Amino acid sequence: MPDFAHPEVLVSTDWVAKHLADTDRVRVIESNEDVLLYATGHLHNAVHVDWQTDLQDPDVRDYISQRQFEALCSRLGVRPDTTLVFYGDKSNWWATYAFWTFTMYGHADCRVMDGGRAKWEAEGRAMTTTVPAYASTDYEGADPDPSVRAFRDDVLAHLKKGGPMVDVRSPQEFIGEISHAPHDPGAEAALRAGHIPGASNVPWSRAANSDGTFKSRDELAAIYLEEQGLDPRDETIAYCRIGERSSHTWFVLRYLLGFEDVRNYDGSWTEWGNLVGVPIEKGMPDED
Repeated sequence: MPDFAHPEVLVSTDWVAKHLADTDRVRVIESNEDVLLYATGHLHNAVHVDWQTDLQDPDVRDYISQRQFEALCSRLGVRPDTTLVFYGDKSNWWATYAFWTFTMYGHADCRVMDGGRAKWEAEGRAMTTTVPAYASTDYEGADPDPSVRAFRDDVLAHLKKGGPMVDVRSPQEFIGEISHAPHDPGAEAALRAGHIPGASNVPWSRAANSDGTFKSRDELAAIYLEEQGLDPRDETIAYCRIGERSSHTWFVLRYLLGFEDVRNYDGSWTEWGNLVGVPIEKGMPDED
């Protein structure tokens, strides 16, 4: 992956196949939108991280605490120096979501398998239903890194100074035609539909090839830098509905294009569209 700004965070299926047995140093982690998918078959020695039950604390409607994160890593047999390789369904939506969470808590060596489950399966590589068991560790994490996450007040301040924002949802969501994800009509919807004023609409899927891999650096630069006019030196915020699609775009901007200061607003439209006293827009920015 030599053309990307940080090629070390993206590994190929060949690389993963060669390191699956190296469980002392590498932990392969599957994280999917479909939380039942892992049980139907997964990479040998891969563990499962359920985005709903492992990464979320329903009591406070937030991510798990540092202590809960440490307990999760300990249960997975992860040490601070373990290389973590994330993969999953939906062109690695949820793999990058998990990657983002682990990065937020300071795990040093996080990577993503380019192409995710779909590419691995398309190549006819072996899968198993056997769930591995690893000895528990005594993992010590770090305080959450505020540089990767944006909160409501951060977005309000960013909006007031005219900072760039990328809405990675579908055009139907962006213009206010619907307030839920089109792929999931039963999902939690916001009271209002539309987008944050000043945001540009770049659906997350534009960064992915049909096989689930990321597009080349030149192709990504053509979308985000040339077409949208984003500057890697500017503070940039990405958002979607609940933060999972925007974690994919956050990964693209930060690691593949080398943006210096990009944050994921995981409250996203589920929060913003239900807030009292914040502005929204409908339609495309160039529409009257």
